[in-house]
Amino acid sequence: MSLNSAMTAGSSGLASEASALAAISNNIANVNTVGFKGDDVAFEDLVTSQTQGAFSAGGVTSVTQQLVTQQGSTTQTSSPTDLAISGQGLFVVNNQPTAVTSSSQAEFTRAGSFTPDANGFLKNTAGLYLLGWPANSQGQINTSSTSINSLAPINVSAIAGQVSATTLASVDANINASQAVSPQAQAAALAPPGAGAYNAVTNSMTAYNPGTGAGVQPDFTIQVPVSDSLGGSRTLQIDLLKSATANQWFAEIQAVPPTDVTSGAGLAPGQIASGVLAFNSDGSINMAATTLFGSPANPQLSIGASNAGPPAAGAVNWAASLGVAAQKVTLGVGGTTGSGAITQFASSSAVQSIQTNGTPFGSVSSVSIDQKGVVTATFGNGTSRQIAQVAIATFDNPDGLTAENGAAYQASQASGDFSLKTAGTGGAGTLSSSTLESSTVDLSTEFTKLIIAQQAYDASSKVISTANQMTQALLQVIQG
Repeated sequence: MSLNSAMTAGSSGLASEASALAAISNNIANVNTVGFKGDDVAFEDLVTSQTQGAFSAGGVTSVTQQLVTQQGSTTQTSSPTDLAISGQGLFVVNNQPTAVTSSSQAEFTRAGSFTPDANGFLKNTAGLYLLGWPANSQGQINTSSTSINSLAPINVSAIAGQVSATTLASVDANINASQAVSPQAQAAALAPPGAGAYNAVTNSMTAYNPGTGAGVQPDFTIQVPVSDSLGGSRTLQIDLLKSATANQWFAEIQAVPPTDVTSGAGLAPGQIASGVLAFNSDGSINMAATTLFGSPANPQLSIGASNAGPPAAGAVNWAASLGVAAQKVTLGVGGTTGSGAITQFASSSAVQSIQTNGTPFGSVSSVSIDQKGVVTATFGNGTSRQIAQVAIATFDNPDGLTAENGAAYQASQASGDFSLKTAGTGGAGTLSSSTLESSTVDLSTEFTKLIIAQQAYDASSKVISTANQMTQALLQVIQG
């Protein structure tokens, strides 16, 4: 009967608009939820079989659509561990500070309000722990594995108190090509050398004493903090003096203070190595002509153990009072090893950055996260070390994810399997620190939808009321 179908259609309208109202209410309630993705409700008509001469109403049904792919606006914050993704990627998280196993299931979120908990694990306001690829004891990160089992919760404080000796120091610096040649360097170019000439052993930069005037004052110095085998903080200083030979600098490496090492014959007290740094005409370092290191292809300093006894000629040991093990430190200054580069351009001599591995004994003073998601801890003595790299997950159909509490999602058949990637690669999106993604909910749009839903609900109830009145009229006719 058509009247019955009209009432059924009206009832389906009430149910569908109630569903729309629930979605709108949920959106409005989460207008300030970080990383929240709003839902939308679409309506589909229902068609029933028709009888000739009479129309039978089918009604309407509602379909909720997740808008996971919708990008929210970003806002700046003061916390370096607040993260936001611009693109289609999602953070990989777990509801426990443990790695994901076969018995647990990873979750995914855009809510990047991560802060260290009491144990140092990065956790967002929904209680979800951020996962990433952990660094090994040398600060190296392997992101080649795409298995979820290769990820671990990121902890920014567990590294404090651990100890590993520095084996790599990358130095990015420029030394001024316009530096005037000092009288001592000019005297060293004479044959025989003139009075006060620079000499790496008898009149060295290592021996320079501003109080007494002894030694030769360097034109520029670079201090490299390193950790010894006991986690002690040591300083290696590179002293540089412009040579009278074009594109060449006298160079020495010393311990600061000099008493930290015992130097063998042919080295000034406290001196570890001496030679020259050579540069090409384009300002890049010429490792083939550089003699500061034993092998241009492997610019490595070798310091013997404290208990090794007197060092041989040209060799150096850690001081006996330190009681530390032997150590080899590769200096990345522009050769085939290391990422650093010392250049010679006509601008002020300056150090851009120094990156070292190894872990000194001490506490983490600050944490930073770069655009690739690499988490770096800086210690109280100024040294830094990579801790982990944030993993980003992508899906073929992010809107098909299954929603969970805390603005999180789980993979589903509709979304497809996830792929693990690093930020900035393969559609993972770009990563920003000290930034949060806001909720995608727009209040003006939601209030407009609210008014429309209310009017549609009233109209559907009016259909039911009218159909009921017509049914009552029919019954009165029959009763009459």
